[in-house]
Amino acid sequence: MNRQRLIIRISRDSIALSTSDNGQVRYERYPMNSGISLAANMREAFRTQLFLQDDYEHVLVLVDSPVLTIPVAMFREEERDQLYHYTFTPHDQFMAMHAVLPDLNAVAVFSVQKDLRQVLADRFGRVCYQPVMSVVWRHMYQKSFTGQHAKLYCYFHDRKMEVFAFGPNRFKFQNTYAVTTPDDALYYVLSVWKQLGMDPQSDELHLAGPMPELKDRALTFVKRVFASNPTGEFNRAPVTLIDGMPYDTMLVYLRN
Repeated sequence: MNRQRLIIRISRDSIALSTSDNGQVRYERYPMNSGISLAANMREAFRTQLFLQDDYEHVLVLVDSPVLTIPVAMFREEERDQLYHYTFTPHDQFMAMHAVLPDLNAVAVFSVQKDLRQVLADRFGRVCYQPVMSVVWRHMYQKSFTGQHAKLYCYFHDRKMEVFAFGPNRFKFQNTYAVTTPDDALYYVLSVWKQLGMDPQSDELHLAGPMPELKDRALTFVKRVFASNPTGEFNRAPVTLIDGMPYDTMLVYLRN
């Protein structure tokens, strides 16, 4: 069977699979075997998940790995690997890749396990890779034009918090923090808030992803705090009702 799209979301300890065919979206988290490599888990998924044996017109792999953002004017592909390895010192089994973020005049450099990339290439041939955050950044950047106040964005996923803010056609701030509790998250948020010189009375803090307790705690320090509700934001689009689907994966379907 030839289906329209397959999305594979890869993080350090999980594989999530979603497909779309004539507007119908299916989402599953593949149960990882921690005793074998990520590439071996992917091979096992191909063997046991029947819908992965179909053919697809488009295959997108969303990768949750450290991201280095570089202004387009300063990016040189021949320097990409050296800059990334200098910044994050990944193991030899990882290779650097990049995705252009045209709205933000930036290039996002990220990494993919070489063995995993080979497994996917053997199965599908042509595969598109993007960092998990790319669609979130684009979506929030477009939302940043509403209203007159400065905005700080936080997205929670995979036991981490992505914090970012935008200037005209660029990032003003972008960083990732490992967080496990709302107190951890609030500490980093307020630190960035102060660093950017934001006004606690008029500027806005926007939250997305699974850490709902943070909103009430942040309201103690910041007057205008907004937590994303995808179901309401996108008028109860069916993909927003799928249990467990990350916000970033929803956005891929909703924005295309």
